Amino acid sequence: MKKTLSIFFLILLLVGCSSNASPENNEKNTGNENQTDNNANEKNDETKQQKNQEQSESKMDEYQPNPQVTDDRSLQKVGQTFTDQKGEATLKAIKNVNKTYEMGSIELTIREMKLIHLRPDYGMIDYFHVLTHDEEFDFVKVFVEIKNKSSEKVNFAPIALLETNTGETFDWQKDIYLEELNGEIEGNGTKFGNLGFIVNATGNHAHKEGHNGSDHKEVKDIKWIEITTSDVFDKDQKKISEAQKIRIEF
Repeated sequence: MKKTLSIFFLILLLVGCSSNASPENNEKNTGNENQTDNNANEKNDETKQQKNQEQSESKMDEYQPNPQVTDDRSLQKVGQTFTDQKGEATLKAIKNVNKTYEMGSIELTIREMKLIHLRPDYGMIDYFHVLTHDEEFDFVKVFVEIKNKSSEKVNFAPIALLETNTGETFDWQKDIYLEELNGEIEGNGTKFGNLGFIVNATGNHAHKEGHNGSDHKEVKDIKWIEITTSDVFDKDQKKISEAQKIRIEF
């Protein structure tokens, strides 16, 4: 009988120990599950960032250098310089943006923004004289991708108007790249390339806070730009989506 009772109490003791240990195990398991979820989320974020970077590099690799403007793709660190037959470009600032904005069926991705000092080759100076009489100058540029997610043809301009923190404003006609990124885009079509605008140049620029007509040039730091896209229009020129304002800081 005593032996039977001893066995009985031993069983109760083991059950009690098991019960007391259970919450700790549950907490440990919950902690492990949360850690696993966090690791999975971090991995997903890393995968998404890597995918965006790969897509950006892929489009830039496909990009054909502009016939008028020095190729800047190798310029990734401030101070780097690249020279080709069109001139010498020096990187003054860079921002890897990699953000996508949606306007109805249009998906606009801004990959990067750069501030570049350009000294055009002598044979290219006339090309830029319409916008500036300076023989070397700074310009700000963005690399963009445009996707039309609908099957219908639409009209869209990624930069209808650009403004800088210095008060300079530019419309799409001041673009130095002229890569036909504005206008018609086919159903399910894509476009990608650069748009650039000469900043701190002598004359031929609009300023929000007046202009005294002097040729004196005051060089100001470009800290941000604000892009205003066009509205999106269908093939019959009917507006189907509103424009957006996008501010990007260096």
